[in-house]
Amino acid sequence: MQSYTIGQAARLLGVSPDTARRWADAGRVATHRDESGRRVIDGRSLAAFSVELAQSEDDDAPYTSARNAFPGIVTAIKLGDVAAQVTIQAGPHRLVSLLTREAVEELGLEVGMQATARVKSTSVHIDRT
Repeated sequence: MQSYTIGQAARLLGVSPDTARRWADAGRVATHRDESGRRVIDGRSLAAFSVELAQSEDDDAPYTSARNAFPGIVTAIKLGDVAAQVTIQAGPHRLVSLLTREAVEELGLEVGMQATARVKSTSVHIDRT
């Protein structure tokens, strides 16, 4: 399973590394040390935290126009026989893409993995990053 440094997690959550570090220090998201001694967050834990964080966002927060690339973390994958649904949390934005099961398998997508949702009109494309 992929793990993320505090800096990588901060970028995916749309906050500063100091904010992500404070959240980890407060126990809001679990961390552990990797073989290099760096503090990292398990991908599945970060995915769950990103969903929780987005649901608790202030409704009065300013919104901006969504365009092009949204780097984020895969929070859910639903596989059917032919089709699949992939959900990505990119900061406060939740993006859902409908694609083929084969595409999900070729990309090797898993919950907790970093990915980028690319939006064009009403289509959402997923890039493994």
